[in-house]
Amino acid sequence: QVQLVESGGGLVQTGGSLRLSCAASGRTFSSYTMGWFRQAPGKEREFVAVIRTGRSTFYADSVKGRFTISRDNAKNTVALQMNSLKPEDTAVYYCAAGDYGGQYYYRADKYFSWGQGTQVTVSS
Repeated sequence: QVQLVESGGGLVQTGGSLRLSCAASGRTFSSYTMGWFRQAPGKEREFVAVIRTGRSTFYADSVKGRFTISRDNAKNTVALQMNSLKPEDTAVYYCAAGDYGGQYYYRADKYFSWGQGTQVTVSS
């Protein structure tokens, strides 16, 4: 199993930017599909973005054009650059690792390791 630790959350004003980072343990990071999910108070965890081993990326419609996911296999890290933030982006953001390469990448049950989460708060 891989251990994941997120960082980079915080408080930002509407329209601002944040960069989240997720550090992974283990020597097989490059073989994992890496995803970001988020969970707002009173809501279910939802998919945000994914980057596969071949570096193909997919995004939730709500963040498309504003968020960018990237990975550095040499450093065992995955990042989520968040621009033009909105109050509705406020949530705890989780990094996740899996080995699924199919079309249901947005499903949380396709990932076997999760970080502890990092809080992102966007003030209006």
